[in-house]
Amino acid sequence: MQRKQIVLIVMLVGSTISMSGCIVAAIGAGAGTIAYAKGDLEVVESHNLDAVYEATLKAMEELELNVTSKVKDSLSAEINARDAQDKKVKVKLSAVSDETTKVSIRVGVFGSEAKSRLIYEKINENLK
Repeated sequence: MQRKQIVLIVMLVGSTISMSGCIVAAIGAGAGTIAYAKGDLEVVESHNLDAVYEATLKAMEELELNVTSKVKDSLSAEINARDAQDKKVKVKLSAVSDETTKVSIRVGVFGSEAKSRLIYEKINENLK
């Protein structure tokens, strides 16, 4: 029995170490780079939190996504919506500095890279 526990612990530690490299590579990709990892599309925008928040709300409206909740303070924001298939759309915004904002988009439980990219493209269009 003890041998099975040791093998299980070694497997868990090994998988944790191997997965952490992927996360670091995706997040450490740098400003302006779009990274899609584990169902989340992430990018750092060179605009302040308020501008990205307003652009996100406008993108939701343009894409006809039904906003179900939105919260914002001076450091972060979260907008939740539903699409026509009733999949949850979550956009998280975090102020990195006064002029940069991290954007994280997830569509559905497991994520959808294509839909997340479409939402991001609309947000980006509204920032111009």
